[in-house]
Amino acid sequence: MVANDGGLSEHPIDAIRSAALERATELGCSRAELRIEQIRTQVVAMRDAKVEGTVDDRALGMGLRVIHDGAIGFAGTVALTPDDGRRLADLAVGAAKATALAGGERVELADEPSHGTVDWTASYKIDPTTVPLSDRVARLEAWSTDLLSATAVDHVTATLMSVSEHKYYADTSGTTTTQHRVRLHPSLEALSVGDGSSSFETMRTAAPPVGRGYEYLDGDGWDFPAELAEIPSLLEEKMHSPSVEPGMYDLVIDPTNLWLTIHESVGHATELDRALGYEAAYAGTSFATFDKLGKLRYGSELMHVTGDRTATYGLASVGYDDEGVAAQSFDLVRDGILVGYQLDRRIAKRQGLGRSNGCAFADSPLNIPIQRMANVSLQPGSSDGPTTQDLISGIEHGIYIVGDKSWSIDMQRYNFQFTGQRFFRIENGRIAGQLRDAAYQATTTDFWGSLRALGGKSTYLLCGAFNCGKGQPGQVAPVSHGCPAAVFEGVRILNTRAESGR
Repeated sequence: MVANDGGLSEHPIDAIRSAALERATELGCSRAELRIEQIRTQVVAMRDAKVEGTVDDRALGMGLRVIHDGAIGFAGTVALTPDDGRRLADLAVGAAKATALAGGERVELADEPSHGTVDWTASYKIDPTTVPLSDRVARLEAWSTDLLSATAVDHVTATLMSVSEHKYYADTSGTTTTQHRVRLHPSLEALSVGDGSSSFETMRTAAPPVGRGYEYLDGDGWDFPAELAEIPSLLEEKMHSPSVEPGMYDLVIDPTNLWLTIHESVGHATELDRALGYEAAYAGTSFATFDKLGKLRYGSELMHVTGDRTATYGLASVGYDDEGVAAQSFDLVRDGILVGYQLDRRIAKRQGLGRSNGCAFADSPLNIPIQRMANVSLQPGSSDGPTTQDLISGIEHGIYIVGDKSWSIDMQRYNFQFTGQRFFRIENGRIAGQLRDAAYQATTTDFWGSLRALGGKSTYLLCGAFNCGKGQPGQVAPVSHGCPAAVFEGVRILNTRAESGR
């Protein structure tokens, strides 16, 4: 075990591994995979600079997945002794035998070489869960107080979620991994009720959640003081801005908004279990069915989307997935054509696609791994490509969109509608004030087909979410999506106030 193992070395890990895997082999399993994990989650929630609640939760336990006579079985427990490891094998094999009675295809996994014994640690400086609660409260309190001092701000909510995840994995093929990753999600939202003559408005920070340490709040990756200083004036302007005229507009979309459109219309749609109809919980199936691989024109020729489990600071980045597959980067859409899917080992083998690209993950030691999303990202233009201002300057009549907000998409990941935090009118290549009540609506292929320009690498930003849901029983996974600023031509803009009948 590595030194920074979250206390896992306090338990007889080697003895548990031997007991569980040897017992699974004795029972006739062709494969067994053991995970022992500790996940620490902390939350601070504040309203108007006063603490509303705090959480400091530790999940500790182990899970064992086996393949027995062509069927999968799984069992988990919070007990960590060698005897519990043996019992876990008995329970997992019992589950596999019960599953086999239901019939269905025999389970086979795509090949993956043994990686031996390896350690992997994410890139960070300060584990956020080691920072005292008093320091985290003081930080949010100071930021909230600054926002409340502005006359345009009536209320402020602030949250900070911190996670530290330690995972030990061992399987019967000889791969043993010890991994540690952290993640952090700060968010502040200012609310203005105005003078009572108009409805309230909110303005939330656009700072994304990241796979970084507490140093993120000190400016390593985001300038929080600068963004917080802008929010009161932006909120006040938004309160008095005109309601958008519905119609067709050219859009310049900032990464802080576009990431969510990528997540919903590309990320979920290219999960192969979803495209094959094996998964429909939470987000439906997919229009990007397997027969369209290599044929479907997903978007314009500028569209190059990758899945990546290796991205620095990525929320879905790991060294190895929960089937012992080494993390990789791979193409999903290239030159606008669907060329790949996100895979686990079973789906890769079933569809004859060769090696898995490492997309198996469980959100808890007590849950079975399922196919989960990699960091799905739209690649930028060249290193000396246009800045966001360059993109805006090329638009005669359009809208610049910053920050994510509400969204809706159908169960095939095809028809969608997205709003945002900030909509800015563009006239003759210049920002001409904010707009209210705007949302953009399109089908997936029409939207990505309208992609006309990409910002350069200087505009690229890794955004994402802590709470991507999938499966039944439901699991939650963190995932990042990188993209540059981008121009979309002739996209339909709705007036949300008019659409709601207000």
